[in-house]
Amino acid sequence: MKYTVLPGTTIKVSKICLGTMTWGRQNTEEDGHEQLKYAFDQGVNFVDTAELYAVPSTKETQGKTEEIIGTWFQKNKNRDQCVLASKIAGPAEFTKHIRTGGYKKEELSDAIEKSLKRLQTDYIDLYQLHWPERQTNYFGKKGYQHNESEEWKDNFNQILLDLQSFIDDGKIRHIGVSNESAYGLMRYVEESRNGMSRIVSVQNPYSLLNRKDEIGITEVLHRENVGYLAYSPLGFGMLSGKYLEGTPKGSRYELFPNYNRYMNENSFKATHKYLEIAKDAGLSLTDLSLAFVNQQAFVTSTIIGATKMEQLTENINSINVTLSDDTLKAIDKVHEKIPNPAP
Repeated sequence: MKYTVLPGTTIKVSKICLGTMTWGRQNTEEDGHEQLKYAFDQGVNFVDTAELYAVPSTKETQGKTEEIIGTWFQKNKNRDQCVLASKIAGPAEFTKHIRTGGYKKEELSDAIEKSLKRLQTDYIDLYQLHWPERQTNYFGKKGYQHNESEEWKDNFNQILLDLQSFIDDGKIRHIGVSNESAYGLMRYVEESRNGMSRIVSVQNPYSLLNRKDEIGITEVLHRENVGYLAYSPLGFGMLSGKYLEGTPKGSRYELFPNYNRYMNENSFKATHKYLEIAKDAGLSLTDLSLAFVNQQAFVTSTIIGATKMEQLTENINSINVTLSDDTLKAIDKVHEKIPNPAP
């Protein structure tokens, strides 16, 4: 395994982070524990979860993923060996079974206390806002469209102030954001210059099919020393190649057809071309796709997820793959012709 430091902290994290959002629906507690054991045996020390999980979230399954992680900690007495990240769900129609508000202090407190209980721990290393309260372009929206009637009021400063109180209490160590834009990230950075809590990371989708963050966010990352946690590096499985010949039985798209963010014509066209590049390089499409993300200078850690152990093994082993300059040039040629087909 390879390691880096979460920017602005002294926390060493593995370059591969174990994602967990299927545990509690597609995966059982036994599956989750097996994945955790294998990942830690391979040197992974970074685990990402959320109060929303398992996905798709329902009243019956919400919080199940954190519970599975919590029982693993309790059984193995190894909480101190894990860098644990979790998230508070933002306001949305599909989160009304959790709470109807946003990121006010009482809502943050409710979320943190419940996560700590489910996780069977007294602190979370990295606590993240799962998506912005304001209306902006995330979850598949390529461009920003302004809404003059939006009721959101600027509250960046207040959120940081409230989060600081939980840091002071020792319940969370550091804070991050997720599904955030360059505007939002920069606003948090600017507010922190006045002695506020500092955002240390942003967790956004990034893959061969979605490189839009290279346009604006990467400059912020480099110049302001913010970490980048890349999720969906395989585009919901599209970049494993498993959908190129149809929809496999039991796959996420077959089970949950609404998860179609990567299932468009241009995504298929680009994926076929990336498969050709992988074959030319003597690699699987999965290895090519994950190695590309792992090699980006702005990526702190790549969040991988799997429903089967063979998938997990290949995903973690991708840390040992290095793409050549010729392969990277071939990838960029495809990207120039079919840019960001699945933002």
